[in-house]
Amino acid sequence: MAKSKDEAKFTTDILIVGGGLNGLPLAIALADAGLDVTVLEREAPETVTAEIFDGRVSAIAHASRNLLKTIGVWEHVAEKEPMLDIRITDGPSKLFLHYDHRQLGDEPFGHMVENRFLRIALLKRAQELKNLKILAPATYESIERNQAGVHAKLDDGREIRARLVVAADGRLSRLRKEAGIGTVGWSYDQAGIVCTVKHELPHQGVAQERFLKPGPFAILPMTDNRSSLVWTEKTDTAAHIMRLDEAGFHAAMSKRFGTYLGKLKVVGPRWSYPLALHQADEYIAERLALVGDAAHGMHPIAGQGLNLGLRDVAALAEVIIDTARLGLDPGSNSSLEKYQQWRRFDSIVLLAITDGLNRLFTTDFEPVRLARDLGLAAVNKMPSVKGFFMEHARGTVGEMPRLLSGKSL
Repeated sequence: MAKSKDEAKFTTDILIVGGGLNGLPLAIALADAGLDVTVLEREAPETVTAEIFDGRVSAIAHASRNLLKTIGVWEHVAEKEPMLDIRITDGPSKLFLHYDHRQLGDEPFGHMVENRFLRIALLKRAQELKNLKILAPATYESIERNQAGVHAKLDDGREIRARLVVAADGRLSRLRKEAGIGTVGWSYDQAGIVCTVKHELPHQGVAQERFLKPGPFAILPMTDNRSSLVWTEKTDTAAHIMRLDEAGFHAAMSKRFGTYLGKLKVVGPRWSYPLALHQADEYIAERLALVGDAAHGMHPIAGQGLNLGLRDVAALAEVIIDTARLGLDPGSNSSLEKYQQWRRFDSIVLLAITDGLNRLFTTDFEPVRLARDLGLAAVNKMPSVKGFFMEHARGTVGEMPRLLSGKSL
């Protein structure tokens, strides 16, 4: 059926390419504040259902929860498990670092949420906003950017004009490449094995991070006596483990997991992905802004990947809305420079911290190992230093955009 003239060609304030866990929150935040927003997403919304469990889970820090709550998404999240305590150990050492949420107040450090439930919640909230249009499945043929604006031609013939386009299209961002923005980074020769484990005993909301020689082994609390396992191994070893049958995989996992949660059973799929770091040379170009994995990617050692992207979302949304309310062009270079100055340094610092931690805890040199263990024990007994690290885990360190503080735009 031929599309009407209005359907074939239309204008929007902001065009977002990518309707994932960064693109949709940004779209909702901007639309909730009054702008017309259009999202291009490759996957059809009906592919996101509560019945399809793919094992993917995200750690939502306290500050990120504030954002999702403020833009009306959190109330739609069907299942979420609070992280009340965090326990960090170095291999077999008896010295450890323990974070207790009660030392900061009543709120948990964050929540573990299955990606399917977060995506469903985002789509529900998006449907409530009349000025937010999601085109899915949809891809673009070309996107032209110049001083006058943005002109997108979609593969189905539709055309969209906007004042700004946002790349939320992931690590291999097509928009970033077409803008000529390079990246720096490296592979860790490590892979992350991810699965969900059902256990006999309750986890009590405790997140465990065990630093083993190949890399961190994280056990993160989920609903219904389950935990999400993020297991780092050398690339070759991870490939071997992934090829094991159910009994072999269970034995390898249980050896590292321990017995503190009783009997274990892997539920759902297990999957693996290579670990690498990347940082875009620029977060902006003419009428273009990068967010999330399009701008940066980090080691999962601190579980902050999605939270870093949501900090981009909160900062960019604030810059765009504040600029628009002054009657100025939110796609102008001066507006985008504010976003880049706000976010790029913060991202570089966190990427450097996670990179350094991974290198430090995969070093098996005995004096270094002893220093690590003593360092964990020392921080555990230093309230001010420990408090800083706990605030960092909550995502409440640094210059906070309003949404991350629970304030509306």
